[in-house]
Amino acid sequence: MLEMGSEAEKTIRSEGEKAWPNECCGILLGTIDPQAAAEPGFDSVRRRLERIIPIENSREEAEQYHRFEIRSEDLMRAELEARKTGKDVLGFYHSHPDHPAEPSDFDREHALPFYSYVIVSVDRGKAGDLRSWELTPDRAKFLEEEIWR
Repeated sequence: MLEMGSEAEKTIRSEGEKAWPNECCGILLGTIDPQAAAEPGFDSVRRRLERIIPIENSREEAEQYHRFEIRSEDLMRAELEARKTGKDVLGFYHSHPDHPAEPSDFDREHALPFYSYVIVSVDRGKAGDLRSWELTPDRAKFLEEEIWR
């Protein structure tokens, strides 16, 4: 479960609209509280989102329309910021321009288990559906993660 306040949701939606027709991306910081498994063998946790770090999409311009990439340096800066403030990297967010807020095969191939993956659909420049996903440990599929607002 991902606990997300209205300001965080507003920021993600706004970032998606600003980046349209390209994908936006960023890092989610907050605290982690383990809880009961959502599926046998699948360790679900409760994540409390406390800070959004927008990141410049580092994909080449021609590919930004339907792909995003976060540089390792940006992730390292976020990890250091999290450590300094007693927080954790909870996951990542990105937009899907003119596509549903569902993970693509590309998303699954580049994701890691444990993290939350928030996706906002941006249709013709207007943010719509916002959903969160968690990759199973075998990396075979995403399961939708409840967002508690």
